[in-house]
Amino acid sequence: MQLIDGKKLSQKVQESVSIEVEELKVEKNIVPGLAVLLIGDDPASHAYVKMKAKACEKVGFYSITHNMPDTISQDEIIATIEMMNSNPRIDGILVQLPLPKHIDTEKILEVINPEKDVDGFHAYNVGRLVTGLEGFVACTPLGVMKMFKEYNIDLEGKDVCVVGASNIVGKPMASLLLNANATVTVTHIFTKDLKSHTSKADIIVVGVGVPKLIKEDMVKEGAIVIDIGINRIEDGSLVGDVDFENVSSKCSFITPVPGGVGPMTIAMLLSNTLKAAKGRK
Repeated sequence: MQLIDGKKLSQKVQESVSIEVEELKVEKNIVPGLAVLLIGDDPASHAYVKMKAKACEKVGFYSITHNMPDTISQDEIIATIEMMNSNPRIDGILVQLPLPKHIDTEKILEVINPEKDVDGFHAYNVGRLVTGLEGFVACTPLGVMKMFKEYNIDLEGKDVCVVGASNIVGKPMASLLLNANATVTVTHIFTKDLKSHTSKADIIVVGVGVPKLIKEDMVKEGAIVIDIGINRIEDGSLVGDVDFENVSSKCSFITPVPGGVGPMTIAMLLSNTLKAAKGRK
C-alpha cells in the first residue's frame, strides 16, 4: 500500500506556480490577481478563505476578499461580481460556497466572466469540460487528476466508481475520468446497492461527506482509493468518507485524510488563477 501524499504534491505545485509568477512579472509586468467573495459567518468558509489568502501571498499573487453579511441582497452580490469582471487586475473570481438560502447560487455563478471562473463552476466551463475542450476545471477533481499523473496511475480502460454526483466534485470528476478513457460508474444517494459497484472498481473516488462510508468489504484487493471527504466526528478528529484503518491494507494506493486531496484543491486554484493571468488580454 502506498500513500498518495497530497500535502507534498501541493507544495510542489505551489513552488512551480511561484516560479512562473516571477517570470510573468518580469516578462509582462503581470501580477496574477484573485478576488474572493465571502458571504455570511460560516466558520469553515472563513477558515478556508484565510488559507486561500495565505497561499496567494506565498506564491506572489495579488488577492482581495470581499466580506459580506448574510443579509446582503442578490443584486448587491451581482454588482460586486460585475465590478470585478471589469477590473483588469483581477484574473480569478471565486464565490465561497455555500451561499445563504435567499441567494440563487446558480444565478450568481453565471454572472462570473467564464475567463475569470477559476473555480470551474460556470456552465460555459462545465460544458467545455464535458465536450473535452480547454477551459477551467473545478479545483478538487483537477487536483485528483494531478495526483494520478504524479503517481503514474494510468486511467485508460480502468473501471472507476465515483461515489457522489455533486456539481462541484462528482460530475466534473466523472467527466475528467471519461476524457482520460476510463470506464466510469457514478453512484449517488439513490443508488440501490453501492457495494455492488464499488467492489468491482479498480479505482474508487468518493466525496459525499459521510464518515467512513466505504468499508473494507466494499473494496477489492489492490484497488486505488481516493477519499475526497473530510468530516469532523464527535471526538473532534477529522476523518474521510473511507474507513481508512480497515480499507488501506487492501489498497495499492490510497489518500489519507487529512493530507490527501484537501491541499490539492488550493494548489489547483492557484494553478487556475495563474492560467487566467497568462491569458490576460
